[in-house]
Amino acid sequence: MFGSGTLRRVASELERLGASRALVLSTPGRADLADRVVAVLGEAVVGTFAGAVMHTPVEVTEEALSRARAVSADSIVSVGGGSTTGLGKALAVRTGLPHVVLPTTYSGSEVTSMLGETTEGEKVTRRAPEILPDVVIYDVDLTLTLPWPVTLTSGINAMAHAVEALYADDRTARTEQQATDAITAITSGLHDLHRDADSTDARSDLLYGAYLAGTCLGGVEMGLHHKLCHTLGGSFALPHAPTHTVVLPYVMAFNQPAADAAMATTAKALGVDDAPSGLQALVASWGGPTSLGDLGFRTSDVPRAAELTTKRPFANPREVRHDDLVALLVSATDGTRIGANR
Repeated sequence: MFGSGTLRRVASELERLGASRALVLSTPGRADLADRVVAVLGEAVVGTFAGAVMHTPVEVTEEALSRARAVSADSIVSVGGGSTTGLGKALAVRTGLPHVVLPTTYSGSEVTSMLGETTEGEKVTRRAPEILPDVVIYDVDLTLTLPWPVTLTSGINAMAHAVEALYADDRTARTEQQATDAITAITSGLHDLHRDADSTDARSDLLYGAYLAGTCLGGVEMGLHHKLCHTLGGSFALPHAPTHTVVLPYVMAFNQPAADAAMATTAKALGVDDAPSGLQALVASWGGPTSLGDLGFRTSDVPRAAELTTKRPFANPREVRHDDLVALLVSATDGTRIGANR
């Protein structure tokens, strides 16, 4: 459900699910959000866990699972971004408990049956129907104080789902339309919010775009971009959304020779002449990250990252060879400007 002030609906949705003992999840830095949910739910809350972190490490999941069992939780409420949603999914798939999500960023993962978990330095993704949350409540009011740097990278993270959906082997006319609409809504939202930081309409566009992009993520197979970003996050501890933001234009440029129609659609939705270079230029103009080196990744890490990425097969419109991936990663680490004429 979408709207302003829809946070208040969380109580009735839990009641509809037959739940009355919720464990509320958040990240350490957004415990205030958990407190707002607790205030709405009152006696329907039996505890909170403010320990969600990026890339859903299994040791954190085990800690949260112990907390859920200790308080005899009969439901899970995740409030925050993709890290909290991921933890909630990990708990739900292990316990079978109903899961309600209140997203405050634009990852889109809340509408997917996918879960990426990190074990011993490697992030692995799986799909299962029981991973899909039961209820998603989009409340634009919860996003109004989201800082611009987080807003930007979170929005591009969602956009990545839509871009890869446009060249997925299992795409359909429906997913293509959803992906195109997602890119258009996210681009419009970022443009408008960059001009007017107080625009509620722009925040609403971003939430809607994230929902559409997440639907694409859950509906078709992702390619090189997601595989590479999971490697960089899970094995090199790079920040999730900024990594997506840096890497996406480089993967788009790599795949463009084999996905020209998808890139033409993306360029039109972005309002640029060339999708890869145009997106990179937009991110730079908005003050976003354009170099993996600035995120803490080192050129000396490139060979291992390439090896890990290509270790397991994955779908992609263009064959991914080790040397090609090394070249892509070197460029992304240096922040090399993508030329419109390749």
